[in-house]
Amino acid sequence: MYRHILIATDGSALAEKAVSHGLSLAKSVGAKVTALIVEAPFNVYDVPESKVRLMSEAIERHSEHARQHADRVLRHIADTAKAADVPCETVQIDHDQPYQAIITTAGDQNCDLIVMASHGQSGISALLLGSVTNKVLTHTKVPVLVCR
Repeated sequence: MYRHILIATDGSALAEKAVSHGLSLAKSVGAKVTALIVEAPFNVYDVPESKVRLMSEAIERHSEHARQHADRVLRHIADTAKAADVPCETVQIDHDQPYQAIITTAGDQNCDLIVMASHGQSGISALLLGSVTNKVLTHTKVPVLVCR
């Protein structure tokens, strides 16, 4: 059935449900897993003009915070996969469009399933902002298992 499952996470409690489900599925079908977290790169437009000279410090702080967050989340997934005897590789990518990073990684890694959570946006919020999950579903050719 599935041989290589990409589990996309943002480290949230809801994403943890998808991680758990994806690892259980991988164990049951004998698949390997690639766990992916996509961190947003530093946005220079978030820095007020009066603070531009402090920008390099802000970039360093942001990068370090994102790296620590990704390390913590991916280490947890790797430890959980190891305990379940599921082969797992972890990947952290900086990208301003997480859905594109997820689709690209699934293709580059030859994954045959993407597992991810849906944050359940509805109404005008979902219409205006969309969601990473919705964008992945819209643009990928790889099957996607959405956990709620």
